[in-house]
Amino acid sequence: MDGTLLDSEKLWDIAMRELSVELGGEMTDATRHALIGAAAPDALRITFAGLGIEPTERQLAAAGEWMERRVVELMSGPIPWRPGAREALAMVRAAGLASGLVTNTKRSVTELCLQTLGRRYFDVTVCGDEVPRGKPAPDPYLRGAELLGVAPEHCVAVEDSPTGSAAAAAAGCAVLVVPCEVAVSAGPRLVLRESLIGLTVADLHEIHRVAR
Repeated sequence: MDGTLLDSEKLWDIAMRELSVELGGEMTDATRHALIGAAAPDALRITFAGLGIEPTERQLAAAGEWMERRVVELMSGPIPWRPGAREALAMVRAAGLASGLVTNTKRSVTELCLQTLGRRYFDVTVCGDEVPRGKPAPDPYLRGAELLGVAPEHCVAVEDSPTGSAAAAAAGCAVLVVPCEVAVSAGPRLVLRESLIGLTVADLHEIHRVAR
């Protein structure tokens, strides 16, 4: 979702950098890049580690609540789309393909994003706080495939980050990678593309064939 369909990583960037200042210091670019695609608990730990702080559970909980409030504020309005994403969703739906939204973002924030995306494009949605482990673990994609009633190896996942790509590949999916904020290295099951502009059903079949 973030960075793949919506250009929302820039909003996350504002929230995470402001949180770092709240916790005691400026966030480095290296720390920010490590956060991209991370599940909320991992993101908080990375943020504290970047500041050299060993947090208590109470500090983690308080930081999580602060971040969620700020992200909700930032995402309460319209969120820009990534190039070609709106058309790609419409193409998938018009072709009659089953589709699921699989994100590390919490349900409360995902619901705000769905107001921009449109719930009609997704048969199922899986959020980071609804699985035992978030990305880069395969759990979110395994759950998404289970809800769709499709084996992961019959799915094409669309991702933008190293974290998300690793999760989808570990689940057994073919992975179409359209990098957003950080580069993604080539790897097994991954097919890289510059954007979603002009994506077709034939492209999806070819990506699945090549990535197998």
